[in-house]
Amino acid sequence: MLAIVRKQLRNHPALIPLFFFIGGGATMSLLYLARLGLRNPDVCWDRKNNPEPWNKLGPNDQYKFFAVNMDYSKLKKDRPDF
Repeated sequence: MLAIVRKQLRNHPALIPLFFFIGGGATMSLLYLARLGLRNPDVCWDRKNNPEPWNKLGPNDQYKFFAVNMDYSKLKKDRPDF
């Protein structure tokens, strides 16, 4: 399979950027899915030891990927402890 792709790339060098950008996009999407699975508080992999991981988040924890004009260090606690 790789030999066929290599032969096509030698015959058509304009395909090299296409393979590069498709591979980069696939890599970035897999890394983002891994980040969502490992860092998101809504995902619970260990239900036995920590059934509700979202309750351990403090008001200063930033779990969003991108926050516009939000300073998490100045937030105060707005909910009770359970």
